[in-house]
Amino acid sequence: MSEPTQKYSITMPRDIAEAARARSGPSGLSAYVAAAVARQIERDNLNELIAVAEAEHGPITEAEIQAKRDLLQRAREQQRSSGADAA
Repeated sequence: MSEPTQKYSITMPRDIAEAARARSGPSGLSAYVAAAVARQIERDNLNELIAVAEAEHGPITEAEIQAKRDLLQRAREQQRSSGADAA
């Protein structure tokens, strides 16, 4: 069962609203906006976690960031090649 909903009135620039409506598809504008807000909350939470970690351990270096990007890229490539092998 999904969460209960409540109706809200929001204000946003017309061009953004029109672009969102055009992309919202069959789920509708409300679902599209709710998903966008949920993603923003996830990002805000992640930024808070990063700030806490950096306060405790110091800032993350560019080299550390690049190492994680490289690790993710290798994992994606491995996943793609594993998926191709299974097909």
